[in-house]
Amino acid sequence: MKNRIDIIAEEPAAYQAMSALENYLKASDLTPIHKELIKIRASQINGCAFCINMHTKDARKAGETEQRIYLLNAWRETDLFSEEERAILALTEEVTLIQHHVSDETYQRAAELFDEKYLAQIIMAIVTINGWNRIAITGQKELS
Repeated sequence: MKNRIDIIAEEPAAYQAMSALENYLKASDLTPIHKELIKIRASQINGCAFCINMHTKDARKAGETEQRIYLLNAWRETDLFSEEERAILALTEEVTLIQHHVSDETYQRAAELFDEKYLAQIIMAIVTINGWNRIAITGQKELS
């Protein structure tokens, strides 16, 4: 198969725009664990091996446990995740699988647990990782 386009190399301005979103998130109030849970879960749903690999390593560096990483795709079936994390994961799944829209129940639960600024940052983190996933998957980014 012919090599796929390297969007980052071909369109550095697009990469800079995505990086600006990532820099915004780095400066946000989101905890490192919240950021990585969002990134891993969206990447699992999207099937982005490159991003799963990167963000599970980052999660470990941020103090996340192996057990929680292993159980992330079955988070509803365990009590290892806090109420706030469960709301974040539910929102991550519904935004990532947006064809079904974000339910009022999921949105309201998150809105009850987080102030509007933090909720906006959660949503932007979900949107950003979904963008990165799509770039990596389309370009068939290899694990390194």
